[in-house]
Amino acid sequence: MIKKTETEKEEHYTSIADALRQGSGRVAVRGWVYRERGSNEMKFIVLRDSSNVIQCVLKKEKFTKQWADIDKIRIESSLEIWGEIKKDERAPTGYEIVADKITIVHIAEEFPINKDLNEELLGDRRHLWLRSRKMTAILKIRSTVFHAIREYFESKKFYEFHSPFLIPGGAEDGPTMFEVNYFKKKMYLAQTWQLYAESAIFSLEKIFTIAPSFRAEESKTSRHLTEYWHAEMEIAWAGLKEIMNYAEELVKHVIKRVIDNNKEELKILERDVKKLEPSLKKSFPRVTYDEVLKELKSRHRMEVAWGKDLRTIEEEKFMSLHDTPVFVTHYPKDTMAFYKPRDPKNPKVALCFDMLGPEGNGEIIGGSERDMDVEDMKKSLKAKGEKIEDYSYYFDTRRYGNIPHGGFGMGTERLIKWICGLESIKDAIAFPRTQGRMIP
Repeated sequence: MIKKTETEKEEHYTSIADALRQGSGRVAVRGWVYRERGSNEMKFIVLRDSSNVIQCVLKKEKFTKQWADIDKIRIESSLEIWGEIKKDERAPTGYEIVADKITIVHIAEEFPINKDLNEELLGDRRHLWLRSRKMTAILKIRSTVFHAIREYFESKKFYEFHSPFLIPGGAEDGPTMFEVNYFKKKMYLAQTWQLYAESAIFSLEKIFTIAPSFRAEESKTSRHLTEYWHAEMEIAWAGLKEIMNYAEELVKHVIKRVIDNNKEELKILERDVKKLEPSLKKSFPRVTYDEVLKELKSRHRMEVAWGKDLRTIEEEKFMSLHDTPVFVTHYPKDTMAFYKPRDPKNPKVALCFDMLGPEGNGEIIGGSERDMDVEDMKKSLKAKGEKIEDYSYYFDTRRYGNIPHGGFGMGTERLIKWICGLESIKDAIAFPRTQGRMIP
């Protein structure tokens, strides 16, 4: 390796994106080798950093003493390069740096990723695959999404609230819970913050969180993770319509931020932004479960027995005629979680909703009003085989100043999957956890 001179140490480094914006003159950049090719007389190195890539030209006549080391440079070697930047339409990003100085920080070993690797082998090398332009673009969009979620809720005067990840009982179905040995006692990883959040709305009234949730679902689909990031909200004095209004505004806000801030990343992903634009311009339709069943029968000749949950194929058929998310409301009560209340106008259905995403993305958000009837909730829990005593703290919230309230939970990776146009939710998170993937 080559030691830096004092002059080189003092020289100001710029990001590749800033160098591209500069467009001419002298620049100093540093990063990793994305591509390399050339001959014994000239090397073309495409250098990448977190901001972009740029082609660097190294001529042997300028680097006679270093050429033996330069000739060893492989993909992912780390370099610092100085030179003149100029426009060149043939270069990957329209500019190149004609180098006059180089520091080889590290010569990488043979990189274990190539275009012939299948999905499983890429998963084994996920810690290295994050360096790909595709994953870098997704992770930048993911960062924008998380920032936009917080930005939206804070603009609506919500407080950020945190609840335990280790809990005594569930909020959804018992079989989908991860059991934990907690000092020789049974505890579970949280499926949602909701039950504890409901305690906090009697204090703060409007709260939200973005936190991991854990579901032990034996689902091997393109939209399921066992560990995912849950954006949730809970609000006092709100009914179903108001909760859906918040959900729609949130999704619109996130999409707008991504379109405004991540144009280059969407280009790298070859995402057709026109498919997202209707969701900014139109209101999201609101239909009942019963109306969905009628449409499936009349338009798609699909007969779904009343009381059955909608499967992926049925959601996709229904959504095939929609270019924005759709709220499906009033699902059958007996198939819902214990805390979703009966509709007083029709006790067979619950005051709840799912927001289904277009382009085959299924449920993105699920929400409901929360049941105010302790005895009705106890009956639902007993029917599911749950221990009533595990929920005594929850029922206390109904005994002291009970009020109408509700909230929703959004699978953040599902939203990212749709926005980015990804085939699998596994690419919407850095290190996916699924039934078959525990490492790296």
